[in-house]
Amino acid sequence: MRWKNFKEQGDEDMEKDENYMQELAERYRPDVERLIKYIPWLEAKAGVNISRIYSGEGISEHSISFPVYDSTLMSLVQDARRTKLLDRNYPYVYARNRIRTVAEEQRYIEQATLQQMDGLCGVLSKYILGGMTKGTVWTEGVSNGSILKVLVKMKEILEFWQKKGRTAAETGRAGK
Repeated sequence: MRWKNFKEQGDEDMEKDENYMQELAERYRPDVERLIKYIPWLEAKAGVNISRIYSGEGISEHSISFPVYDSTLMSLVQDARRTKLLDRNYPYVYARNRIRTVAEEQRYIEQATLQQMDGLCGVLSKYILGGMTKGTVWTEGVSNGSILKVLVKMKEILEFWQKKGRTAAETGRAGK
């Protein structure tokens, strides 16, 4: 008799956890969907320098030169800034997860799950917000593939939970 009650309680807890995970995925979905349209562009530009130094009309003689960025990159930055995915405390994500190098960052991205979506937002924030004060950070994020990998991982995570939610709904478990 006790075992049955324990098992039922465990099933209820699992169902609550799954419902929470579904809600969490739905919270991120609109913002991630806004940014995944840039994945093909990021794939094409990985490893490529996406900025150039403006030197037209003799500017180097009379002024300092400045970088000119790809218009798609600027659109990505603006769209990302309009989402709730960016976190000004992104250095804390790096400290908390002991991420010090690009290799560690890429490993973190690869191993991330829905529970680490805030961490993925932190990585994205490093490149988007960091680029607001130091323009080479945008170029670095595209060329080393970190922005691409974050968006692909977020998309993958949300697709997994969307399929899992449909499966639960089909079997009649959703909403209990």
